[in-house]
Amino acid sequence: MVSPKRIGQRQVLTGAFAVVCLLATAPAHGAADVPDPAKPGPYLVGVTTTLLVDHSRTDVTTGGPRSLMTEIWYPATDGSRDLPKNTFSDFLLKGRNPKLNGALTLAFKIDLKEIDKTFRNFAVRDARVRDGIFPLIVFSHGNGGIRSQNAYWCDHMASHGYIVMSPDHTGNSAVTAIDSEVIPYNNEGRQASAVDRPRDLMFLIDTMLRMNNGADSRFMGKIDISHIGASGHSFGGYAATAVADMDPRIDAIAPMAAVNRERANYTCPAMVLLATEDATIGLDGNARIRQYYEESKGPRYLVELVNGGHYSFTEMYQVNPRFGDGVGQGKRITNGEEIVYITMDRAFEITNAYTTAFFGRYLKGVTNYDEFLSTNHYADEVIYKADAAVTVD
Repeated sequence: MVSPKRIGQRQVLTGAFAVVCLLATAPAHGAADVPDPAKPGPYLVGVTTTLLVDHSRTDVTTGGPRSLMTEIWYPATDGSRDLPKNTFSDFLLKGRNPKLNGALTLAFKIDLKEIDKTFRNFAVRDARVRDGIFPLIVFSHGNGGIRSQNAYWCDHMASHGYIVMSPDHTGNSAVTAIDSEVIPYNNEGRQASAVDRPRDLMFLIDTMLRMNNGADSRFMGKIDISHIGASGHSFGGYAATAVADMDPRIDAIAPMAAVNRERANYTCPAMVLLATEDATIGLDGNARIRQYYEESKGPRYLVELVNGGHYSFTEMYQVNPRFGDGVGQGKRITNGEEIVYITMDRAFEITNAYTTAFFGRYLKGVTNYDEFLSTNHYADEVIYKADAAVTVD
């Protein structure tokens, strides 16, 4: 990571929310020079599934080498423009494994055929990878989640010029398949997963660097290996913050709805995202996320969805409209009052907008995003804080 530098400070007030921001001293070139971070970027998107095997570790669930079914999103060639879009079943080995389909149906109480009719994403399955050099982001799903649970976000980041890798954390995923064997969630494996998850993300980075060096011709020479980010939801938010403590290659993190309770790296640029009405991690979990922001000594940002819940950051809106807090209707965690949660489209827009600007600033070095990051653009729906007192070149 590059040594931090101090720059000047100013305070920004947006509606009722105070925003403390520090803007870069380098002259801005105008907002027109960067894509609108709230909208899909300039690139078409491809997605592919691959099984990655870490022979240096033994999987406590399977007894074999640690194996991760992994999804990769990436900028695709213009030739994919008119090709069919990816379906939800495509994430499940294209629906060809009945046991996998059945296990996921039970886990999420869904009908896969019906979801395929309505599931929205704009990636093309196995499209050709676009020429260029792109930063890498690793994403970690939640406890009992799946690698495609944030497909909307992975699509969006790839459209803005990133390669995104997201694994099923075997044993802690709702269900996954390794060599046609269906592996369900392991109720007793949570502690093992806490150890495995950051190691899984580091293994993904190692693997993609090998691909960049020729192990996979599709990605050869296309990874910006000096700029790597991490994100994740819930238990995956823990993983994203934990890997930043363990791996100096991580340049920026954007955990959603959870962070690690312990901490070693205080200077890595961080954007923490939380939901005021998160009944899953509760008031204590949200307090820890806010504390993580306050403790940070590097560039720091906080995005809080006022009427959001735990699953507002995920694809569960599309999978099961009554899945849990943050989806549809519920009750406020402070007083039990009825609440209609923020809509899927709005939650996705806000999450995409701020994280795109954040990673654009700290992985790509686009200082023009400072203007966007200095402001609460959703004053009625978001509590926003920003402090870029320390920045990286």
